[in-house]
Amino acid sequence: MKFIDIHPHVISTDTQTYPRAPIGGHQSDWSRERPVSYEQMIVEQDKAGVSKAALVQASTCYGHDNSYVADAVKAHPERFAGVFSCDIVAPDAVATMNHWKSKGLTGLRLFTTGSTMPGQADWLDDERSFPGWGLAEAKNLPVCLQMTAKGIPQVVNVLKRFPKLRIILDHLARPVQEDGPPYAGADSLWGLAAYPNVFLKVTERNLLGAHLGKATPDSFFGRLVGDFGANRIAWGSNYPASERSLSELVALAQEVLKFLPERDREWIFAGTAQLLYPTLADK
Repeated sequence: MKFIDIHPHVISTDTQTYPRAPIGGHQSDWSRERPVSYEQMIVEQDKAGVSKAALVQASTCYGHDNSYVADAVKAHPERFAGVFSCDIVAPDAVATMNHWKSKGLTGLRLFTTGSTMPGQADWLDDERSFPGWGLAEAKNLPVCLQMTAKGIPQVVNVLKRFPKLRIILDHLARPVQEDGPPYAGADSLWGLAAYPNVFLKVTERNLLGAHLGKATPDSFFGRLVGDFGANRIAWGSNYPASERSLSELVALAQEVLKFLPERDREWIFAGTAQLLYPTLADK
Protein backbone atom coordinates (compact mmCIF):
# COMPACT_ATOMS: atom_id res chain seq x y z
CA MET A 1 0.00 0.00 0.00
CA LYS A 2 1.34 3.41 -1.01
CA PHE A 3 1.08 6.23 1.54
CA ILE A 4 0.96 9.92 0.67
CA ASP A 5 0.42 12.29 3.58
CA ILE A 6 -1.60 15.47 2.93
CA HIS A 7 -1.35 16.97 6.42
CA PRO A 8 2.15 17.11 7.90
CA HIS A 9 3.81 20.32 9.11
CA VAL A 10 7.47 21.33 8.99
CA ILE A 11 9.18 23.75 11.40
CA SER A 12 12.71 25.07 11.01
CA THR A 13 14.99 25.43 14.03
CA ASP A 14 16.50 28.47 12.26
CA THR A 15 14.43 31.25 13.79
CA GLN A 16 16.45 34.02 12.16
CA THR A 17 15.84 32.92 8.58
CA TYR A 18 12.31 31.76 9.41
CA PRO A 19 11.03 33.92 12.28
CA ARG A 20 7.95 32.90 14.24
CA ALA A 21 4.85 34.94 13.40
CA PRO A 22 1.90 32.83 14.58
CA ILE A 23 -1.60 33.69 13.51
CA GLY A 24 -3.40 35.21 16.46
CA GLY A 25 -0.06 36.10 18.08
CA HIS A 26 0.34 32.92 20.15
CA GLN A 27 2.60 30.09 18.99
CA SER A 28 1.26 26.57 19.37
CA ASP A 29 2.90 24.37 21.99
CA TRP A 30 3.57 21.55 19.53
CA SER A 31 5.50 23.75 17.10
CA ARG A 32 7.67 24.98 19.95
CA GLU A 33 8.19 21.62 21.63
CA ARG A 34 8.30 19.22 18.65
CA PRO A 35 9.68 21.06 15.62
CA VAL A 36 10.44 18.79 12.65
CA SER A 37 12.50 20.21 9.81
CA TYR A 38 11.83 19.14 6.25
CA GLU A 39 15.09 17.17 6.26
CA GLN A 40 13.93 15.27 9.35
CA MET A 41 10.49 14.85 7.82
CA ILE A 42 12.03 12.86 5.00
CA VAL A 43 13.81 10.65 7.53
CA GLU A 44 10.54 10.03 9.38
CA GLN A 45 8.67 9.40 6.14
CA ASP A 46 11.21 6.77 5.12
CA LYS A 47 10.79 5.05 8.49
CA ALA A 48 7.01 5.10 8.19
CA GLY A 49 6.77 4.09 4.54
CA VAL A 50 5.34 7.44 3.42
CA SER A 51 6.55 8.17 -0.09
CA LYS A 52 5.41 11.79 -0.55
CA ALA A 53 3.55 14.57 1.23
CA ALA A 54 1.67 17.82 0.76
CA LEU A 55 3.26 20.00 3.44
CA VAL A 56 0.68 22.23 5.09
CA GLN A 57 1.68 25.67 6.34
CA ALA A 58 2.05 25.72 10.13
CA SER A 59 -0.20 28.74 10.70
CA THR A 60 0.25 28.65 14.48
CA CYS A 61 4.00 29.06 14.02
CA TYR A 62 4.55 31.10 10.86
CA GLY A 63 1.17 32.71 10.22
CA HIS A 64 0.99 33.65 6.55
CA ASP A 65 4.76 33.65 5.91
CA ASN A 66 5.04 30.49 3.84
CA SER A 67 8.77 30.77 3.15
CA TYR A 68 9.79 27.53 4.87
CA VAL A 69 7.19 25.40 3.09
CA ALA A 70 8.21 27.00 -0.22
CA ASP A 71 11.89 26.28 0.45
CA ALA A 72 11.09 22.67 1.37
CA VAL A 73 9.23 22.13 -1.91
CA LYS A 74 12.03 23.80 -3.87
CA ALA A 75 14.64 21.58 -2.18
CA HIS A 76 12.69 18.33 -2.63
CA PRO A 77 10.07 18.58 -5.39
CA GLU A 78 10.25 14.81 -5.77
CA ARG A 79 8.92 14.39 -2.22
CA PHE A 80 6.82 17.43 -1.41
CA ALA A 81 3.95 19.57 -2.61
CA GLY A 82 3.19 22.71 -0.62
CA VAL A 83 0.02 24.25 0.82
CA PHE A 84 0.29 27.94 1.70
CA SER A 85 -1.77 30.18 3.95
CA CYS A 86 -3.02 33.73 3.42
CA ASP A 87 -5.60 36.25 4.58
CA ILE A 88 -8.27 35.77 1.94
CA VAL A 89 -10.26 38.85 2.96
CA ALA A 90 -7.23 41.16 2.65
CA PRO A 91 -7.31 43.66 -0.25
CA ASP A 92 -4.13 42.12 -1.68
CA ALA A 93 -5.25 38.50 -1.31
CA VAL A 94 -5.14 37.74 -5.05
CA ALA A 95 -1.63 39.18 -5.40
CA THR A 96 -0.50 37.24 -2.34
CA MET A 97 -1.96 34.00 -3.69
CA ASN A 98 -0.26 34.50 -7.04
CA HIS A 99 3.03 35.20 -5.26
CA TRP A 100 3.02 31.89 -3.38
CA LYS A 101 1.81 30.02 -6.44
CA SER A 102 4.83 31.41 -8.28
CA LYS A 103 6.99 29.82 -5.58
CA GLY A 104 5.70 26.38 -6.55
CA LEU A 105 2.97 25.98 -3.92
CA THR A 106 -0.13 24.25 -5.25
CA GLY A 107 -2.69 24.42 -2.44
CA LEU A 108 -4.18 27.01 -0.09
CA ARG A 109 -5.10 26.63 3.56
CA LEU A 110 -7.44 28.93 5.45
CA PHE A 111 -7.24 28.84 9.23
CA THR A 112 -10.53 29.67 10.95
CA THR A 113 -10.10 27.80 14.25
CA GLY A 114 -7.48 25.81 16.13
CA SER A 115 -5.62 25.24 19.36
CA THR A 116 -4.52 28.88 19.61
CA MET A 117 -7.74 30.34 18.15
CA PRO A 118 -10.82 28.66 19.66
CA GLY A 119 -14.24 29.23 18.18
CA GLN A 120 -15.15 29.52 14.52
CA ALA A 121 -14.32 32.62 12.47
CA ASP A 122 -17.19 34.08 10.45
CA TRP A 123 -15.44 35.44 7.37
CA LEU A 124 -15.50 32.45 5.02
CA ASP A 125 -18.37 33.85 2.93
CA ASP A 126 -17.52 37.52 3.47
CA GLU A 127 -17.78 39.29 0.11
CA ARG A 128 -14.22 40.53 0.57
CA SER A 129 -13.10 36.91 0.13
CA PHE A 130 -14.76 36.50 -3.27
CA PRO A 131 -11.76 37.58 -5.39
CA GLY A 132 -9.59 35.00 -3.62
CA TRP A 133 -12.19 32.25 -3.97
CA GLY A 134 -12.57 33.18 -7.62
CA LEU A 135 -8.86 32.84 -8.25
CA ALA A 136 -8.76 29.46 -6.49
CA GLU A 137 -11.64 28.24 -8.65
CA ALA A 138 -10.10 29.57 -11.87
CA LYS A 139 -6.66 28.10 -11.15
CA ASN A 140 -7.98 24.77 -9.80
CA LEU A 141 -6.25 25.50 -6.49
CA PRO A 142 -7.57 23.18 -3.76
CA VAL A 143 -8.41 25.01 -0.53
CA CYS A 144 -8.02 23.28 2.84
CA LEU A 145 -10.29 24.61 5.57
CA GLN A 146 -9.24 24.33 9.20
CA MET A 147 -12.70 24.75 10.68
CA THR A 148 -15.50 23.30 12.76
CA ALA A 149 -18.91 22.09 11.65
CA LYS A 150 -20.32 25.51 12.63
CA GLY A 151 -18.69 26.93 9.51
CA ILE A 152 -20.34 24.49 7.10
CA PRO A 153 -23.30 26.80 6.23
CA GLN A 154 -20.77 29.42 5.14
CA VAL A 155 -18.93 26.82 3.07
CA VAL A 156 -22.20 25.98 1.34
CA ASN A 157 -22.66 29.67 0.49
CA VAL A 158 -19.18 29.74 -1.03
CA LEU A 159 -19.80 26.57 -3.03
CA LYS A 160 -23.03 27.94 -4.46
CA ARG A 161 -21.18 31.01 -5.71
CA PHE A 162 -18.09 29.10 -6.88
CA PRO A 163 -19.38 25.65 -7.94
CA LYS A 164 -16.10 24.44 -9.47
CA LEU A 165 -14.04 25.31 -6.39
CA ARG A 166 -12.35 22.33 -4.73
CA ILE A 167 -12.52 22.41 -0.93
CA ILE A 168 -10.85 20.01 1.51
CA LEU A 169 -12.18 19.81 5.06
CA ASP A 170 -9.31 19.37 7.52
CA HIS A 171 -10.16 16.76 10.18
CA LEU A 172 -13.58 16.31 8.47
CA ALA A 173 -14.49 19.69 10.05
CA ARG A 174 -14.39 17.98 13.46
CA PRO A 175 -17.75 16.18 13.36
CA VAL A 176 -19.58 14.65 16.31
CA GLN A 177 -18.95 10.90 16.20
CA GLU A 178 -19.75 9.52 19.64
CA ASP A 179 -23.54 9.43 19.11
CA GLY A 180 -23.10 6.47 16.77
CA PRO A 181 -25.24 5.47 13.78
CA PRO A 182 -26.83 7.20 11.97
CA TYR A 183 -24.50 9.95 13.26
CA ALA A 184 -27.18 12.61 13.35
CA GLY A 185 -24.78 14.93 15.15
CA ALA A 186 -22.78 15.12 11.91
CA ASP A 187 -25.76 15.90 9.65
CA SER A 188 -24.11 19.03 8.27
CA LEU A 189 -21.13 16.94 7.15
CA TRP A 190 -23.31 14.37 5.41
CA GLY A 191 -25.10 17.19 3.62
CA LEU A 192 -21.85 18.16 1.88
CA ALA A 193 -21.78 14.84 0.02
CA ALA A 194 -24.11 16.48 -2.52
CA TYR A 195 -21.29 18.87 -3.54
CA PRO A 196 -18.88 16.85 -5.73
CA ASN A 197 -15.96 19.22 -5.22
CA VAL A 198 -15.90 18.78 -1.43
CA PHE A 199 -13.07 16.49 -0.33
CA LEU A 200 -12.40 15.15 3.15
CA LYS A 201 -9.16 14.89 5.09
CA VAL A 202 -9.15 12.06 7.65
CA THR A 203 -6.71 12.55 10.53
CA GLU A 204 -5.88 11.09 13.91
CA ARG A 205 -8.75 12.84 15.71
CA ASN A 206 -11.31 11.23 13.37
CA LEU A 207 -9.67 7.81 13.54
CA LEU A 208 -9.73 7.91 17.34
CA GLY A 209 -13.23 9.39 17.30
CA ALA A 210 -14.50 6.28 15.55
CA HIS A 211 -13.99 4.42 18.84
CA LEU A 212 -15.79 6.94 21.07
CA GLY A 213 -19.22 6.34 22.58
CA LYS A 214 -21.44 4.39 20.22
CA ALA A 215 -19.18 4.94 17.21
CA THR A 216 -17.34 2.14 15.43
CA PRO A 217 -14.86 2.35 12.55
CA ASP A 218 -17.08 0.20 10.34
CA SER A 219 -20.21 2.30 10.87
CA PHE A 220 -18.63 5.75 10.72
CA PHE A 221 -16.08 5.26 7.95
CA GLY A 222 -18.39 2.86 6.15
CA ARG A 223 -20.92 5.67 5.88
CA LEU A 224 -18.25 8.25 5.02
CA VAL A 225 -17.03 6.17 2.08
CA GLY A 226 -20.57 5.26 1.09
CA ASP A 227 -21.76 8.88 1.02
CA PHE A 228 -18.69 10.61 -0.43
CA GLY A 229 -16.74 7.87 -2.19
CA ALA A 230 -13.17 6.93 -1.34
CA ASN A 231 -11.90 9.09 -4.21
CA ARG A 232 -12.99 12.17 -2.23
CA ILE A 233 -11.26 11.13 0.99
CA ALA A 234 -7.55 11.42 1.81
CA TRP A 235 -5.44 10.61 4.83
CA GLY A 236 -3.35 13.21 6.66
CA SER A 237 -1.05 12.52 9.60
CA ASN A 238 -1.06 15.90 11.39
CA TYR A 239 2.52 15.07 12.33
CA PRO A 240 4.20 16.49 14.42
CA ALA A 241 1.20 18.36 15.88
CA SER A 242 0.17 14.88 16.97
CA GLU A 243 2.27 13.46 19.78
CA ARG A 244 2.45 10.10 18.01
CA SER A 245 5.34 9.30 15.70
CA LEU A 246 4.64 9.26 11.98
CA SER A 247 5.04 5.48 11.96
CA GLU A 248 2.46 5.19 14.73
CA LEU A 249 0.05 7.44 12.86
CA VAL A 250 0.36 5.32 9.72
CA ALA A 251 -0.26 2.19 11.79
CA LEU A 252 -3.33 3.76 13.41
CA ALA A 253 -4.84 4.62 10.05
CA GLN A 254 -4.16 1.15 8.70
CA GLU A 255 -5.77 -0.50 11.72
CA VAL A 256 -8.92 1.63 11.78
CA LEU A 257 -9.53 1.42 8.03
CA LYS A 258 -8.51 -2.21 7.50
CA PHE A 259 -12.13 -3.27 7.00
CA LEU A 260 -12.41 -1.25 3.78
CA PRO A 261 -11.81 -2.89 0.40
CA GLU A 262 -8.26 -2.54 -0.85
CA ARG A 263 -9.25 -0.21 -3.70
CA ASP A 264 -10.91 2.19 -1.27
CA ARG A 265 -7.81 2.20 0.92
CA GLU A 266 -5.64 2.88 -2.13
CA TRP A 267 -7.67 6.00 -2.82
CA ILE A 268 -7.61 7.20 0.79
CA PHE A 269 -3.91 6.57 1.34
CA ALA A 270 -2.59 7.86 -2.00
CA GLY A 271 -4.95 8.19 -4.94
CA THR A 272 -7.01 11.14 -3.72
CA ALA A 273 -3.84 12.98 -2.68
CA GLN A 274 -2.49 12.65 -6.21
CA LEU A 275 -5.81 13.84 -7.63
CA LEU A 276 -5.74 16.97 -5.46
CA TYR A 277 -2.01 17.65 -5.83
CA PRO A 278 -0.89 16.45 -9.28
CA THR A 279 2.80 17.10 -8.52
CA LEU A 280 2.58 14.12 -6.15
CA ALA A 281 1.55 11.81 -8.98
CA ASP A 282 3.76 8.89 -9.98
CA LYS A 283 6.39 9.87 -12.51
